[in-house]
Amino acid sequence: MASAAVMSAVKARLDAFWTRTPIVYPNEGAEPPADGSAFLALQYPVAGEHAASMGAPGANVQRETGTIRFVLKIRSGADVIAFAAWLDDLRTHFRHETFGPVRTFSASPGVLDDRADNGGYFAMSAAVEFEADFLG
Repeated sequence: MASAAVMSAVKARLDAFWTRTPIVYPNEGAEPPADGSAFLALQYPVAGEHAASMGAPGANVQRETGTIRFVLKIRSGADVIAFAAWLDDLRTHFRHETFGPVRTFSASPGVLDDRADNGGYFAMSAAVEFEADFLG
């Protein structure tokens, strides 16, 4: 899981940009929309930290690295190409950007999975690599 500072920065950026669907953040317990419309789930499946520099006590740079994963859940049977364009917008908005302590890099193309049809929803996802530096 990402640090609180990373999650806060990503949430602020996503909230300011994404208006197409409700957003489900980690552990918020939100239910899918009752009408079966699309929604976006945010995940942090991979994160780690290492020392990026050694200096005086308290002035060492700790570098957090990880992945931000966007999972767009669409109604089963919906036009995948139309919703893939939404994922492309997310990828573009988060690719090679700096916001708060976060620096992002490459964004994966959308991923589809034959097993993604679950509970009337079909899952499409994309991931963006990130890093963030902190003193400590």
